[in-house]
Amino acid sequence: MSLDNKPVYSGGCQCGAVRFHIEGALGDASICHCRMCQKASGNFYLPLVSVRGAKLSWTRGEPRKFRSSNHAWRGFCGDCGTPLCYEAPDGIAMAIASFDHPETIAPVIQWGVEAKLPYVDRIYELPGEETMADITSAPFLADLVSYQHPDHDTETWPPEERS
Repeated sequence: MSLDNKPVYSGGCQCGAVRFHIEGALGDASICHCRMCQKASGNFYLPLVSVRGAKLSWTRGEPRKFRSSNHAWRGFCGDCGTPLCYEAPDGIAMAIASFDHPETIAPVIQWGVEAKLPYVDRIYELPGEETMADITSAPFLADLVSYQHPDHDTETWPPEERS
């Protein structure tokens, strides 16, 4: 929380070239299954949250934009490709997974269900394993070093020892 009791959120892309802060209450969070959102995220669906009533600031870099329709732009990191935002005439929505704490933003509705992939509702039935459970077939995991930006603001990025 900020000093004036408005919620404050931060986030950014995978490589750290683009970071944002949002001050104020977020709007409804949703999942969009439409084909444009599937393609924009490279995924089964795109979880988004409206920032219409809040103040969005880009604190490091800015997203590149792709005009996906006559009404919408998709913002993404020009360096690593992370999807960041969706801009339409009614406001901006941010990709939930781009927040530093996406676990605090739960979707309340699904849109574009006409394009929902038929197996999405059954994913929870698949067996689950922790990443390191695959170390025998993927031994490179044993000495994996992540270059992903951490889930918090940093003064500079990337770290000098990696540059």
